[in-house]
Amino acid sequence: MASGALVLASALAAPLPAHAADPASAAAAPAVMPANFKKKGEFPHVTLTAGTIKISAEVAATQADREQGLMYRASLGPNEGMLFVFDEIAYHCFWMKNTEIPLSIAYMDDNGVVTDVQEMAAETEDNHCPTSGGRYALEMAKGWFAANGIKPGMQLQGLPR
Repeated sequence: MASGALVLASALAAPLPAHAADPASAAAAPAVMPANFKKKGEFPHVTLTAGTIKISAEVAATQADREQGLMYRASLGPNEGMLFVFDEIAYHCFWMKNTEIPLSIAYMDDNGVVTDVQEMAAETEDNHCPTSGGRYALEMAKGWFAANGIKPGMQLQGLPR
């Protein structure tokens, strides 16, 4: 995936819990985060602004961090999210495998201008792709962008280069 055409955040499979051999209990068992995954607070951090709104964003700027994303997280704070930074401008697509919370995603061009905002259901493998190439994507809790009036054409400030 060096081309960055797709960011499929579930390239790593979670180990099965010991009781997963029983199909009845496996369906109810929560997913287990792989040992090599970063936990909240272990990613680099940046504060972004959208107008007067401050966003606390963890930064996924390496291939491994982008593949992990927000998988296995149970919640996000009110203005917390994850910023994905890519080395190249391209059509970076996302999916929600092993992502337990529904999210909204804003795709941004090289200047931080929002090009698309999409809603993503938890635990799905549907591809969510932007309509134009970009360098950044910001995931927030589902509905966050609409609730805060963030729409295509708006610019976010504080993006790392």
